[in-house]
Amino acid sequence: MKKAFTLAEVLITLGIIGVVAAMTIPTLIANARSQQYRSKFKKTISTLSQAARMSQSLYGFDFAGVNSQCGSNAAIENPETTQSICALLNGTLTGATYFDKASEIPIAKSATNTKYNIDSPYINQFTTRDLANAHAYVLSDGSIVAFHKQLGKYPCTLEIGANISDTYVDDGTLTSLSMCYGFIDVNGTNLPNKEVSCSSGSNSLSDNNCIVKNNARYMTDIYPIRIHDGIVEPTTAAARYVLKSAK
Repeated sequence: MKKAFTLAEVLITLGIIGVVAAMTIPTLIANARSQQYRSKFKKTISTLSQAARMSQSLYGFDFAGVNSQCGSNAAIENPETTQSICALLNGTLTGATYFDKASEIPIAKSATNTKYNIDSPYINQFTTRDLANAHAYVLSDGSIVAFHKQLGKYPCTLEIGANISDTYVDDGTLTSLSMCYGFIDVNGTNLPNKEVSCSSGSNSLSDNNCIVKNNARYMTDIYPIRIHDGIVEPTTAAARYVLKSAK
């Protein structure tokens, strides 16, 4: 006598599989996206820090030595003659494209004239809610690095052992990283274009209790940074958490 599953048993099994899949697939997708964001953020931080060290070796200055703002011909500024961050990046990055205004970065596959924009409480402070106030580079892997147009107006240096504060644009002195702000968008113009945030804890660097869950609401693609000396660092607790938890 042949044995087989009944139609009811097959349907019940498929139903169970469907329920399990519906419960686990979103988590798997969130984890994969989270890992991608973490890896890209860590890679871009490393790329920028290496650019500073390379510039120091080749041209005699890193971010601390930037003493002028990017000019009208920033895309071709030469680090051998100009000590701007644009000249530094031009001389050390390969395959990067410069944009005088971050808002002018074209949005891929856009059928409209929609401008690149982001949802970021922190970055809105230093750009006055307008990315036209930020220069930007699109790196060879598609990630975006943007920084305040007045970077170079004040020294981008921090004393050894000093902590990065939570202030936004002007720390009150000329040696406290005033205007040395920026952000990294790890997946370029693709959505969500939203600042990473704490799922629990405070976004203050001093509290050290921020946690970012692998959830699309919190684990997003915009990471605020500060640029100084020979390094680039996260300047919010959420961005710091993501960098520290990156493999």
